[in-house]
Amino acid sequence: MKIVFFGTPDFAVASLDILNKSNHEIIAVVTAPDKERGRGRKVSSTAIKEYAVQNNLKCLQPESMKDEEFINSLAKLNADLFVIVAFKILPRSVFTLPKFGSFNLHGSLLPKYRGAAPIHWAIINGEKKTGVTTFFLDDKIDTGNMIFQAEMPIEDEDNLGTIHDKMSILGASLVLKTVDAIENENISLQFQDNSKATPAPKITKELGEIDWNENAETIHNLIRGLSPFPAAFFNYNNKIYKVFKSKIVDSKKLTVGEISQTKTEIFVGCADKTIQILELQLEGRKRMPTEEFLRGYSLEN
Repeated sequence: MKIVFFGTPDFAVASLDILNKSNHEIIAVVTAPDKERGRGRKVSSTAIKEYAVQNNLKCLQPESMKDEEFINSLAKLNADLFVIVAFKILPRSVFTLPKFGSFNLHGSLLPKYRGAAPIHWAIINGEKKTGVTTFFLDDKIDTGNMIFQAEMPIEDEDNLGTIHDKMSILGASLVLKTVDAIENENISLQFQDNSKATPAPKITKELGEIDWNENAETIHNLIRGLSPFPAAFFNYNNKIYKVFKSKIVDSKKLTVGEISQTKTEIFVGCADKTIQILELQLEGRKRMPTEEFLRGYSLEN
């Protein structure tokens, strides 16, 4: 199969790599344009472009998916299939170009968690399992006919970072399985049941603010679902503290929002139980385990 691969972040690299090392041919890679980042405004490339350069793959970086010159250049490639992993929305004029169409890898068991942040929301909502889905693109986002799914557990110690990394590998295997099946015309499409659909909208800064009036499990899952980025946070004495790791404590009862600390531990009261903060970051300082934090800082007045 002659494939054009669309992707941007680290999450997509495993899928591109497994296809590049298979018997299929990556005839081009499409990714976001280089951008200036950081205080020094240093120009940086996406993880997918870096892989493409290292592996001598043709790389396209259009400013717009609707640019006619870009669409014409895609058409001339005469690809059999477009594979999309962690990329922006494609217009119909693009995703209908290949002989076998275009499919996307999505980080949930569709139709649950349609949207931009499926991994975050699965953890925030306390799900015990998640997975990946490949589906053919349609006009509406994340609604196309499903090809394959693969499940994975969300363990108690998992957070956004660990699930992201494990899902990237699981997703890569499913991408290759999907391409092979399409090539062999060995697929049985499944319609999505829209009545079972749940949203996974983009994460906002406001969502990350911890409300200690919530129960401990809700807060703990919020922390897990936003760690390591963008991270849940709370405001104390006009300073912002990000929380990266926590534990629910049954034995220690504090009033809502009450903070208690020892030489090595920090506890905060919730609606029902208590949260122990295990890793945090004061604004303008580095992230660190609580024991290290308490050697130089304190949350007590």
